[in-house]
Amino acid sequence: MLADWSAECSADDPHLVIPWSDPNSHAHFVNLREEPYDIAEIPEAEHFPALGRALRALNATRSPFLTAKCDAWPLTATDPTLESLRLELDLDPDHIHVGFASYIDLIWRERAVFASAHHQQDRLDRITRRAQKLSHPQASLECILRPAMLDLSGALEGFAITLYLTALGPDADTASQNWAAALEDVVHLLRSRDLEPARGSVTIDAADVTPLRPS
Repeated sequence: MLADWSAECSADDPHLVIPWSDPNSHAHFVNLREEPYDIAEIPEAEHFPALGRALRALNATRSPFLTAKCDAWPLTATDPTLESLRLELDLDPDHIHVGFASYIDLIWRERAVFASAHHQQDRLDRITRRAQKLSHPQASLECILRPAMLDLSGALEGFAITLYLTALGPDADTASQNWAAALEDVVHLLRSRDLEPARGSVTIDAADVTPLRPS
């Protein structure tokens, strides 16, 4: 698997704010750590079962993360992202025609890690090194470190990770299957024991964040 990370932390780069809501689409933050069954409120999780399984695992009790946003979409043959990734992966253009992509915004539950770009950079180095060893030659993982704010009783500022996963294939079904298999392995990597919050550490618990509901 091709894997790398970068940072987008300048004043002009987008910040992740939790909770969030979109008045135009009625999409909103769903706190799956507090209410796992509210995954029914995330249409992408229903449309793409592999994404739903990933969200459940990443918000599970022992997970080092909570999730904030997600999406998934197909890549057509004319999508510039597909052409660029095909070149990076050195794949035959006569056999690789389409792709499938997703993103998940992640927050580290361990407060000391959430607040520190340095700590997160160390962990991103570890994650991407391990991801490069995964046997998914038609998939790419890109992690972006970005500023984040949790709207607690007092605002808590720190950093989030946007995890982009893309897989290619000769047809739509194969590309989707490649993406689902790669996502499962990446989530397993992210749930590694050594990435769990340290025993006795202060964590961001579900009760700290008030979920927004559609009006």
